[in-house]
Amino acid sequence: MKTIHSILYTFLAGATVLSSCQKLSESPQGSLTPGNFYQTQSDAVAAVTAVYSTLTTDVNNDFPIYGRNLNLLVDNPSDNQVYSPSNTNPDVRALGTATYVSTNDRVHKIYAQLYWGIDKANIAIDRIPAIPASQFVDPAHSAINLVREARFIRALYYFDLVRLFGPVPLVLHDAGSISSANTLVSRTSRDSIYAQIVTDLDSAVNLPASYTGANVGRVTSGAAHALLAKVYVQRQDWTDAVTELSKVITSGTAGLQAATTGNYGYDLFPKFSDAFQAATKNGKEHVFSAQFNGTAGGFTSTQNLSSFTWSNSAYTSDIPADSTVVEIFDVTDQRRNATFYDSLFNQSTGKQVNWPFFNFLKFVDQSTGFVTALQGNQGANSKINYTVIRYAEVLLLYAEALNELNGGPTADAYTAINIVRARAYNSYTSGGNYTDHTYDLSGLSQSGFRDAVFTERRKEFIQESQRWFDLVRRTDLGPGQYYLQSVLSMHGNPKSAATLKDTLFPIPQTEIDLYGDRNPAFQQNPGWD
Repeated sequence: MKTIHSILYTFLAGATVLSSCQKLSESPQGSLTPGNFYQTQSDAVAAVTAVYSTLTTDVNNDFPIYGRNLNLLVDNPSDNQVYSPSNTNPDVRALGTATYVSTNDRVHKIYAQLYWGIDKANIAIDRIPAIPASQFVDPAHSAINLVREARFIRALYYFDLVRLFGPVPLVLHDAGSISSANTLVSRTSRDSIYAQIVTDLDSAVNLPASYTGANVGRVTSGAAHALLAKVYVQRQDWTDAVTELSKVITSGTAGLQAATTGNYGYDLFPKFSDAFQAATKNGKEHVFSAQFNGTAGGFTSTQNLSSFTWSNSAYTSDIPADSTVVEIFDVTDQRRNATFYDSLFNQSTGKQVNWPFFNFLKFVDQSTGFVTALQGNQGANSKINYTVIRYAEVLLLYAEALNELNGGPTADAYTAINIVRARAYNSYTSGGNYTDHTYDLSGLSQSGFRDAVFTERRKEFIQESQRWFDLVRRTDLGPGQYYLQSVLSMHGNPKSAATLKDTLFPIPQTEIDLYGDRNPAFQQNPGWD
């Protein structure tokens, strides 16, 4: 167990209060406290805006959760990605070689960031209902819906925490409002954490179906149903997963026989790369995204997933694990050239630049051209949103859940995965329609179809913080065995140190040490002592 005070320490350790560019009045006219701040609808909106900001900012101007830090935890330890030879950070390099330890700075950072976001959500959830109803004059931001938005993000963060670390402290109220700083908080069981996640998402499914104008990008009911379905898939609750996915999949999708009732208008972009362009952000494929605005500096959203250089001898921040990651794609699969590059045309010089290695292209902001992007340090200023849930994943989850629920692939399971494959091979139009069935899957056993789904997920979601989660959650070969087989079979064996303990990350050692002598029940994850 540990105390509320120690969790607050995690939120704030090393943090600065406001950015250095903020100026305080030398003659303050009053004091600002939680009691006198949360008084108006504007205060409530600001509180929830602060919750959203934790997706794309960091209190210390480090990599945000969805600006690279989660990627470092979920992709570098997988079979997709390794650290770049130019990366000298020992903590990042350790993640890429399965040699990280409980004092790893990146592990501590993601733990702290997720709880920082949860604390912001708890503040909004606690404080907004106390604001007088008469203050809510703008129906676009009702008190109940603002709370539901905060509950969605709290659920998302606990979903990340429980998958990364297993049992973790479950804190559901503003830690700063707890009267006793020594109130003990234990590591809560997975079942209890998932129960709370479901409760929060059951509330969030009542949000609006869509928004317009400046509100585009806020949590929708479709996003809540989709995340709830993903939670059920993680829990291998296939019946509830299918129920939720059916509410998200657009009704009338070509070829689907079972009833789907989604009316959100979700669909795939015919062009895969449009899912990762600034001009098409928050489009029909985007169920929920972390919003990046393309600016740098204190407390602004900084997207650091893909750096870029015209030097054919310089590596970017992170790179594909090896050429075999590229080679899992057919050359006719449009995802290949949208995900990687080893050759680009430099318009400023009129020359083709060839690299002797592959780099990631998916999150490189091409909206102003490569040259302008390079001059503007686009690696930190990309306007590309981070796609937390795409419609392609909804379809693949549906295929997976139907296969597991029915003991083998159904007609709809094939339809769902084949829609994704049709888009990959340039024949998809819209509404589930395509005419070239050359790449359709058929005639597979349950295990063969399962392999196909996980292969398709790997191709779709490279660099999208999915792969390690997928490797670990698959248990048909035995707990952790799919993960081990995948990372230990990598070319050059860069993760030869991987063992079953690596299917959970260690609780940061600072958390163990802080109250370990007082609360011996708060123990490290197995194998990390």
